[in-house]
Amino acid sequence: MTVLTIEELAETIGPGQAIAGLDLGTKTIGLSMSDLGRRFATPRPVIKREKFTIDAETLLAFATKEKVAAFVIGLPVNMDGSAGPRVQATRAFVRNMEQKTALPFVYWDERLSTVAAERALLEMDVSRAKRAERIDSAAASFILQGVLDRLSLLARSADDPEG
Repeated sequence: MTVLTIEELAETIGPGQAIAGLDLGTKTIGLSMSDLGRRFATPRPVIKREKFTIDAETLLAFATKEKVAAFVIGLPVNMDGSAGPRVQATRAFVRNMEQKTALPFVYWDERLSTVAAERALLEMDVSRAKRAERIDSAAASFILQGVLDRLSLLARSADDPEG
């Protein structure tokens, strides 16, 4: 497995390949999937965290079933841009995944993704209990949608060298 930049992912991923988004929490892993055209991110059920080996097996079974070509994982950078303990934990998770899969990972700054997800769920009038169940996957969708939008922009720039 390799950690790629968004630009490297744009160069290596083929047409019709889906990407999964991850929001790594201490108790859950929020999941989302792109469509094959990589235009839309859709939330999927969260994975309840147990221990790394079980979490990795669950994640890789999901990747196989959904034919995932790459993972985008939210990097919980502090608002001032510094890296705290959650960034270190996320990077350690990805390093451990390197031993288990050849699928590439892309880090994506996830600042305010949970806030945006919470706001969207509130606007949809989702109850507090349901929001708690869905927030991590909604945040994973915001993370993934940011990547999909960036990939689309990179593709348009590549198609229009004067642009």
